[in-house]
Amino acid sequence: MANLRFILSCFLFAGIVFSSAMAQTQLGTQNGKISFASDAPLEIIKASSNEMRGKIDLTRKIFAFTIKTSSFQGFNSPLQKEHFNENYIESNRYPDATFSGKIIEDIDLAEDGENVVRAKGNLTIHGVTQERIIKIKMTTKNGVMNIKSEFTVLLEDHQIAIPRVVNEKLASEIKVEVKATLMP
Repeated sequence: MANLRFILSCFLFAGIVFSSAMAQTQLGTQNGKISFASDAPLEIIKASSNEMRGKIDLTRKIFAFTIKTSSFQGFNSPLQKEHFNENYIESNRYPDATFSGKIIEDIDLAEDGENVVRAKGNLTIHGVTQERIIKIKMTTKNGVMNIKSEFTVLLEDHQIAIPRVVNEKLASEIKVEVKATLMP
């Protein structure tokens, strides 16, 4: 009976250690920041959101991030925000923009340091998914990772039409910046 208790205790201890180690391989955020800018000849439009959520599995090098498209703030006017949500992004129909995939560099993501990596995955905006490779700067220290990325999105790649009447006020290529702190 004592041997059985000892064996069960060993299995229980090993399970706790294993599950604790597994938990440390995932980092996440609930308040990452995404900003975008449209720099057209007649108007510059900027907006941002601090509501990006996401996780990264350091062992498997997979990630998934999402943002509610209606969470963007900072437009030049309330009417501009309304047009963004109703006419272009169609937030009621496509409430989320997502990016999920895999880090393709062969490095240990859990190690402290600074790395520039390529994230290959599916970027879905306005219900249209495009495979993308996006460079990301990752800085890891004491189990906390800060990420930063800048890239562009072509509106036509996501079937977002620009009406002729606002052609000079809305750029066809949108600059995007992402920043987040991911923790266990």
